[in-house]
Parts: sequence; structure tokens; C-alpha cells
Amino acid sequence: MKAIVIGGGIIGLSSAFYLRQSGWEVTVLDKGDFQNNCSYGNAGYICPSHFVPLAKPGIVNQGLKLMLNPTGPFYIQPRLHWPLINWGMKFVKAAQQKFVDAAAIPLRDIALLSMRCYDEWKQMPAFDFYYEKKGILELYQTPKEAHHAEETVHKAQELGLDTELLTGEQVQQMEPHTKVNAMGAIYFKCDAHCYPNDLMKNLLAYLKSQGVQLQTNEAVTGFEKDRNGIRKVITGKTSYDADVVVLATGSWTSTMAGKLGLRIPMVAGRGYSVTTEDEKFKVNYPSVLIEGRVAITPMNGRTRFGGTMEITSMNTPARMERVKGILSAVKRFFPEFDVPMPTPDKVWHGYRPCSADGLPYLGRAARLHNLIVATGHSMLGLSLGPGTGKLVAEIANETAPSMDIRPFRAERYA
Repeated sequence: MKAIVIGGGIIGLSSAFYLRQSGWEVTVLDKGDFQNNCSYGNAGYICPSHFVPLAKPGIVNQGLKLMLNPTGPFYIQPRLHWPLINWGMKFVKAAQQKFVDAAAIPLRDIALLSMRCYDEWKQMPAFDFYYEKKGILELYQTPKEAHHAEETVHKAQELGLDTELLTGEQVQQMEPHTKVNAMGAIYFKCDAHCYPNDLMKNLLAYLKSQGVQLQTNEAVTGFEKDRNGIRKVITGKTSYDADVVVLATGSWTSTMAGKLGLRIPMVAGRGYSVTTEDEKFKVNYPSVLIEGRVAITPMNGRTRFGGTMEITSMNTPARMERVKGILSAVKRFFPEFDVPMPTPDKVWHGYRPCSADGLPYLGRAARLHNLIVATGHSMLGLSLGPGTGKLVAEIANETAPSMDIRPFRAERYA
């Protein structure tokens, strides 16, 4: 049985891993060289703590205020573009407390499933990547965020996640190498982190050793269908017979889905990161800077600073002002960190696939029985990747899924 996976990021490769493990003959098609996607430059978080979707109450008003700052962490490029307008209307509708409450359990469950997969990968001799389960701090500086932190800790504990509220003094004790300017922090002991570059390198090498065909520069141009589903996947070079097709195309999903007659609202949210090997910027724990909306991650001798959500055309040049904003936020929380502004060639940026309601799209397509959609993970792709891949294989094999995937149904906006 032949499985064709379209997309070579963490979602596509994780799907290939579990499909191959269950006996499928797997080919992965990537429009590039498997190297230039969000699976590499992200913060490396594996985080059950992130159970609140991007669409939440108050986010629209916050976003409008942040858009006025050219170095701010959020921006939507105004343009008359119907897919963006359509996505925006659905996003506003989803940003309600009842939807946020309903999303918490499925987001928690898929993250915990994914963490179990990471634990299993780490035990495999073929996988040698930096991975630590020591938790993540969410640092805050204002009374407003202190109140929100109390509510978040209560909700996390209700969900069974090991979480604690820390004072500023406790935070400083955990980070003795440098001064920390924080009123307090949420300590999500349930979380982990890794070095994404090593993870992806290991995963690609393992798949190749298991006979998975990794096809570079294979942009999909169309499909051959019949009444039962997709028969062939057509690229600019050749075509591939398919018994099952996995659509894991990230921010390019809406266009690709359109070729199949599906409506999957998606926009690309561009993020930026800078990675340094300078020991002056050492931290013990991964940290999210709440007011600055920036993530800091220690990565086995390196430190990565990342952030922003810039919803824009994928043809728009990178804006170095966003990087300046990231480093300014770092300085406000870690006043001894004078991270130099890097040259553009030292800055990574990539496009996160943002669904309209903040939940992934995962499941079979209704009218194409052998198409499985696996995309829309926003900033949680690396965190949810292995769990998503395991669920994809379970769907393909028609076995009971490891969790309830109904909240993620792929065509909920059909």
C-alpha cells in the first residue's frame, strides 16, 4: 500500500514515520529541500501548557493596538484579499470564551500524546537530539498579567498539568546567571524543549534508513481523481500512484486544498528567530516573555530568541524591525542581555499555518476517502507533530485513534 505525504515539515515527516512503522510504502514530496520550513527555526517547545488557542477573547483589540508599533509582536498587512478577509471573519467569531474552553482538552490531549511520542523517539538508538523535560517559565511584569497568570495556573491544574505560580524572587533563584526583571512567572513543569535542527536532521536520516522516499523540489501541480478518491499525485516532474494521500502542506494548504475542491481557511503567520552561541546570554529554562510576546530557549550551548506573528503575503520581504522588537523585549526582561542586532543573513523567518479558530485541521476528507488532512498547527507544529503523525497513521489504518479527534475535523468550515 502506497502513501504519498505532501509536505516535508515536522507534521509530514512524523506522518511518514508512523505510516512506515505500520507497513506502508511511503513517499514524501517537498517543494523545497526539506530544510526551509518552520520546523527548524522555532522555539523548540513541546508544551501541553499551550492549551489556549490563538483565537481568544480580547485578542482582536490587542492586535489592533500592537499593529501601530512597527517593532511590535503582531501585524496584519492590510489588503483586499478575500481568503484573508474570510479567515478574519471566522477568527473573530471563534475568539469567544466558550470556544476557548472547548479547545483546552483536545489541545492538551494531542500535546501529551505528542510528548509520549518524543519520549519514545528519544529512547531509540537512531535518534540523538537535544531534548530536556525541565519545564517552561512564562514571565510577567505587570499586575494585569499577574492576575491572568493566577487564572491560567488554576485552569492548568484543573486539566491535570503540573503547574506552579512563582514569585520574582523564586524566578531569580532559578536563573542565577543573570538578572531577571519579572514580577513573577508561571512554571509549567509539564513542558519540555528540544533543538529543532537536530531533531529534523535525525528524523530525515531515520526515515531514509527505513526506505522512505524523500523527494526534494517536487512541487505538486495537480491530482488525478476518480469516484473513490485520489489515484495519482502529479508534480512538475512526474506522478505518483497513491492509496492514501496526506496533505501536510502548512501555510500553503488553502491553495493545495483548492485543487481538490476543499475549503480550509488558513493564513501564514510569519515568525522570526535569532540563535546565538554567546555564553553571555545563558539561561537555565526556556521562557516566554508575556508582555513582550517573545520566547527564549537554551539549546545545548545555544540560545534562541524568537517571536512575532506577522500575517502577510509570503512574497513580502522580511522586516528587520520585528527582530529589533524581539531583542528589545529580551532587554526589558533580561537587562544584562545586550544581544547585538544581527545582519539579515543571520535571521531566520518562516510561515506558521494559522487555522481560523486556532485548532489544527486533522482527519479524512468527506468526499475523497483516501485523503487525510494534517495541517493548521499555528505555533504548535513542533509540539504537536509526532502526535499528529501517529493519529494520521491510525486514520490511514482505520484503527481507533489515540484520542478524540472530532474537534480537529478537517472540513469544519466546508
